Amino acid sequence: MAKFTTEESWHTLPDDHKVYTKTWKPATTPIALVLFIHGFSDHVNAYYTLFPTLASRSIHVHAFDQRGWGRTVQNHSERGLTGPSSTVLSDITSVLEALIPLSKEKLIPLFLMGHSMGGAEVLQYAARGPSHIRSQIHGYIAESPYIALHPSAQPSRFTVVAGKLAAKILPNRPMVQKLQSQWLCRDPVVCKEWAEDPLNHNTGTLEGLAGMLERADELDRGVVAVKEGRVWVGHGSEDRVCSFDSAKTWFERLGVQDKEFRPYEGWYHKREYSLRREKGHSPGAKGPPVHAEPNEDKIIFANDVADWIMLKAKADGGQDMSQTKSRL
Repeated sequence: MAKFTTEESWHTLPDDHKVYTKTWKPATTPIALVLFIHGFSDHVNAYYTLFPTLASRSIHVHAFDQRGWGRTVQNHSERGLTGPSSTVLSDITSVLEALIPLSKEKLIPLFLMGHSMGGAEVLQYAARGPSHIRSQIHGYIAESPYIALHPSAQPSRFTVVAGKLAAKILPNRPMVQKLQSQWLCRDPVVCKEWAEDPLNHNTGTLEGLAGMLERADELDRGVVAVKEGRVWVGHGSEDRVCSFDSAKTWFERLGVQDKEFRPYEGWYHKREYSLRREKGHSPGAKGPPVHAEPNEDKIIFANDVADWIMLKAKADGGQDMSQTKSRL
C-alpha cells in the first residue's frame, strides 16, 4: 500500500492569477499540515525526497509554484514576474486561507516552511503576516533562509543602489541572475541536472529582485523582527549561496523562546536528491533535472524536519496558536 498520494491543481489568487499547486497526502490520518514556499529559480516538483518523506510520516504537504516560477509561468513574459513584496506575501496569505479550513476540520496544526528565498519569505510572514492568519500557524521552518548572500556572491553596493533605482523606473524589466550550480550541491552530476532544468530559468524582474534583496536586508538588520511563534532553522555550514553566518546571527537575536537552529556541517545549499537516482538509474543515465545532497543527507534532513513538526503538533493537539502563546 502506498504511503502517500499526490494531487495537482490550480489556486486562483485574489487578482485572478492562477498558481500551480501540488499536495502530498499521507495514506494515514495526518498529524500536521505544511505549506511549503520554494526558493529563487526553483519549483515544487524539485523536492523529490523532502515531501515524500514528510508525507510517509503522516504530514500532509501542500506547495505551490510562486508567481513567476515553475509551472505557474504560462508564457515567457511571466518569468520572474513576482510583483513587489506585498504581492508575494499576499499570495502566501491566499493559499493559507484555503488551507486553514482543512486544518480546522481535521484538527491538524498548520506549519509554514520555506527554502532560501522562500525561507526569508516565511520569516517575513512570521513577522508581518496578517495576525488572524498567523494565529493559525503552529510553527515556522526555514531551510537555508536568505538572510544575506554568501560573501562571495554578494553584489556591490553600487549595483544594489542602481538596481533599486532602476526597479522604480522599469519594474517589470527582466534580468537574468544565474545561480552558480556548483554551489548548490556537493554532487557535480546533480548540479549539472539542476542547471539543465528548463523550469529553473534564473530570470527575475528588477522589481522582484529588488524586493527579494529588501526582504533579506530587513531581516538581516532587524528592521523586520519575528516576536512570537515557534521557529526552526536548518542551514548547511558550507552554503555558498546564502550566508550561514548571517542566518546564525539572525537566529541568535531572535526574540522567541521556542526556537531551534540546526547546523549541518559541510553541507551546501539544498538537501534534495536526484529522481533518477531514487529510481536506481546510473549516474550517467538520462533523467529529470534535479539537484541534491549525496548519500543519506537527504533522509537526515527530511526526518529532522518531520521530527520537529510532529513534536510541536502533538504538543498543541490542534489548538489555535492564539491559545498557546503563553506557553512559548
